[in-house]
Amino acid sequence: MTIASDVKQCLASLKGVEAGLSNLALRTQDDQSKQTLHETVNVVNEIVTDLKKRVGELEREEAQYKGF
Repeated sequence: MTIASDVKQCLASLKGVEAGLSNLALRTQDDQSKQTLHETVNVVNEIVTDLKKRVGELEREEAQYKGF
């Protein structure tokens, strides 16, 4: 497995985590838990954004990584 495919796999996993946390935040009744979950979703979203940028850099640097 290449670095690019590892990064893309990590990105896909983080998107799943983000969706799961968001779903939990919508379903929970406890306000403290809801706020904590939303804050965590925001942190994960920042990481996802950074990884998307890194994937773009990898694809520009190494043409063979496109489409993995």
